[in-house]
Amino acid sequence: MNNQNILGYQPQDSFIHRINASAKLFFFLVVSIACMTTFDTRFLLFVALFSVALFKTAHLKWQQVSFIVKFIIFFSLLNLIAVFIFQPTYGAQLYHSKDVLLSAGYFTVTAQELFYLANVALKYFCTVPLALLFLLTTDPSSFASSLNKIGISYKISYAVALALRYIPDIQTAYWNISAAQQARGNELSKKASLMTRLKGMVNIIVPLIFSSLERINTISTAMQLRRFGSKKKRTWYTQQPFTKTDFCVVALAICLFLTTLYLFKLNHGRFYNPFN
Repeated sequence: MNNQNILGYQPQDSFIHRINASAKLFFFLVVSIACMTTFDTRFLLFVALFSVALFKTAHLKWQQVSFIVKFIIFFSLLNLIAVFIFQPTYGAQLYHSKDVLLSAGYFTVTAQELFYLANVALKYFCTVPLALLFLLTTDPSSFASSLNKIGISYKISYAVALALRYIPDIQTAYWNISAAQQARGNELSKKASLMTRLKGMVNIIVPLIFSSLERINTISTAMQLRRFGSKKKRTWYTQQPFTKTDFCVVALAICLFLTTLYLFKLNHGRFYNPFN
């Protein structure tokens, strides 16, 4: 299986890869919180474009993220459809006006509702690229040290690092098993029907989960034998000092967060209302 198709850390020499893991984690958390709390379309659009631009700067391959992006888009669309079905008049109530675009009784489409749904969709474009960027450009050990640096127990930090390291291994094992099954005549590609592919996926995933649990038990036993967790603190081989660039990243995150606070005051709330 080509490594470009595996969702996991891929070492490269890019600007994003060289940023300190703690600075990247801080930026991701602060900007995500800012985007989740505001509904100012101008701010969300700026962050969405900025996130996509950062994603391109990291020189990441589409093959690495295509599956997860399609998966997120699918469930995002389901979420938007569900929001509209359960309360198609929410946008009109929210923006205190109603411009009907399509009259269809309960499912009447208004400009306000579409505007609200567009804001919800923008939130995905703001946070998903940042999350993928952080996961794909941050070494798991550096990520663990960054978690420990912000006060999280090193035991939990190390568990997260192991999980991130194990995700590519699981993906590789799945694709290897899938290729072996197809070599034996069990069609699991796009040529097969959806039900056949789902059945084949289940037949691979279930034993893969049990084998993974066995490997986890082996790793935990090995760590106990090496007295992991016997001390209250530990040092990190991959921990890096902050540079000027890292401080600039932290400062940018703070500025974006303060911008949302200013917009709260400007808009008299979380929502930007262009219909007034």
